[in-house]
Amino acid sequence: MRRLAVFASGNGTNFEAIVSACERGELAAGVVLLVCDRPGARVAERAAAHGVEAFVFSPKEYASKADYEREIVRRLDAAGVELVCLAGYMRIAGETLLGAYGGRIVNIHPSLLPAFRGAHAIEQALEYGVKVFGVTVHWVDATLDGGRIIAQRAFGYEGGDAAELEAKIHAVEYPLYIDTIRKLLEDERLAKRT
Repeated sequence: MRRLAVFASGNGTNFEAIVSACERGELAAGVVLLVCDRPGARVAERAAAHGVEAFVFSPKEYASKADYEREIVRRLDAAGVELVCLAGYMRIAGETLLGAYGGRIVNIHPSLLPAFRGAHAIEQALEYGVKVFGVTVHWVDATLDGGRIIAQRAFGYEGGDAAELEAKIHAVEYPLYIDTIRKLLEDERLAKRT
């Protein structure tokens, strides 16, 4: 059984999708740690409901990014984490985290990168009148939604509001992320990094 950590900052629907896929046996893995940078975020409740250990912290309580990332790395190491899955984690990974887990951190983003990076990708795409939307899974580096693209899935969209589009994106991103995580866990190159 491979050991995953999920980083999230909000509601945690992607966290829920990953944990549920593990519980159903769709992934030969288990989520052993949630990292959340927003006390009170719904994702912490989801972790508790599934019996997943959670490290919930407020970055303001640390002197620097390096300080809280050292604590994250300590907890990842203690849990034996092999792959880190960002799922709505709204912070750019710093040198400390990348130094310890670089090449083992993936992210899912609600656009066809490199278009529409950042926290407001859906709104930006709607503002530009995009007709083909999509989702990207990519390796994480020190840039905003940068890193080499692993998988993408596109879909057409003819209109509606941001909430309707977000629902359609979720319908695409959950299976794409699960399938991509499965393939990464089966990849011997990942095993050599751990």
